[in-house]
Amino acid sequence: MECVIKKYTKYILNEQVTAKEVRLIGVEGEQLGVLSNTQAQEQAQSSGLDLLLISESASPPVCKLVNIGQYKYEQQKKEKKSRKAQPAHITKELKLSVKISDHDYMVRVNRAKGFLDKGFTVKVSILFKGREITRKDLGRNVIERFIDDIAEYGGPLGGILDSNRIIYIMLSSRALKGEVK
Repeated sequence: MECVIKKYTKYILNEQVTAKEVRLIGVEGEQLGVLSNTQAQEQAQSSGLDLLLISESASPPVCKLVNIGQYKYEQQKKEKKSRKAQPAHITKELKLSVKISDHDYMVRVNRAKGFLDKGFTVKVSILFKGREITRKDLGRNVIERFIDDIAEYGGPLGGILDSNRIIYIMLSSRALKGEVK
C-alpha cells in the first residue's frame, strides 16, 4: 500500500485575523493603508472578497483582499510551474564491453551526445566477463576513447571508477560549462 503525503498550506482568513491593525493591500496590489481589523473586514465583505493574512511577522501585519478560491488556484499553478522549471537530475546508463564493434560503439556515442544535449547525466560502464577482468587496461582505453569522442558535448564529472567487475565514469554537459567542480 502506497502512502502519499500532500503539503497543506493553512490560510488565515477573515475573522481568524486577530491583529488590532493591519496594512491592507487591494486586489490589484495597491496599498490601501493601515486600517483597523474591523475596517479591513468590512471592506472585504463590502467588496465580496476575503481578507487573507499575508505576513504575520510584519508590523503591522499585512493582509490582502483576495478571492480565496482563485488565490489557491493561482498558488497551485505557480508551484507546478516552479517544479517544472527545476531540472530533473536523471542519469542515463550506456553499457559497453571491451570487445565492442565499431558500429555499436558509434551508436553508443551518438546516444550519449543526444542525452548530454538534453541535459542528462550519462553513466558509461564496462562489465568484464570471464577472463576479461585481467585486462582492465583495455576497458580504460575504451572509456578514454569514449570521452575523447564526446568531448564537445560533455565531460567527466570525476575519474574512472572501479567497482569489482565493472568500471564506469559519469559524464555531464555541465562539466564543460564549469558548473561542476
